[in-house]
Amino acid sequence: MADDSLLHIQELLESAQASLKTASALLRDLTGIADPNRERHIQRAALTPSSGPVSGRVIEGVFDGQNMMDGNGQSYPVPANYASKSKLVEGDGMKLTITDEGKFIYKQIAPIERRITKGVLIQEDGQYKVLVEGRALRVLLASVTFYRAEVGDQVTVLLPSEGQAQWAAIEAVLPRHLADAAAQELVAGSRDAEADGELSPVLNRALLAEDEEEETPKTTRKRKA
Repeated sequence: MADDSLLHIQELLESAQASLKTASALLRDLTGIADPNRERHIQRAALTPSSGPVSGRVIEGVFDGQNMMDGNGQSYPVPANYASKSKLVEGDGMKLTITDEGKFIYKQIAPIERRITKGVLIQEDGQYKVLVEGRALRVLLASVTFYRAEVGDQVTVLLPSEGQAQWAAIEAVLPRHLADAAAQELVAGSRDAEADGELSPVLNRALLAEDEEEETPKTTRKRKA
């Protein structure tokens, strides 16, 4: 009986080790960080408040949505939790101080002018993105988990005021009842515009398709399927 228990414990340990290896591989694929321990060290250093002047090597760069890029094109990994909580926007000017002890301390020094808009959280090619203004923009996984967002949620995001960004910063997740109300208001407004002949061709085609779907008998839809 004791031998069976020991074998069972050994199997559980091996299964846990395999799960950790799989999780580490997925983390590398999602974040590009090959050493999770180094990432945790950078996060702790970046989030640790400074009690006074910090000496060390200072590097300035621009946040590209995931990393900080300096003037020479060198990339420095910005902790995802720090970027999410600080709501860094692609194009923000940043400063990295590498202390004599080897700590990495990030600071936002030149926030870019930004705007806020709404979008829908989707998943594409294994990555979370926000569908906004007809484009799918990447968002940090840490932001999705921090706000406990799910695919299909309507979110507000921060974007640079000018230019086309590749990344969006999640500002908030709209509660379901507010998102549903906003969607119903959009449909109602679209139908009013349709009656006045002011509806855009894109929305007009979408509403016509919706009406045809509602009028199509269920038996017909089954045959098409």
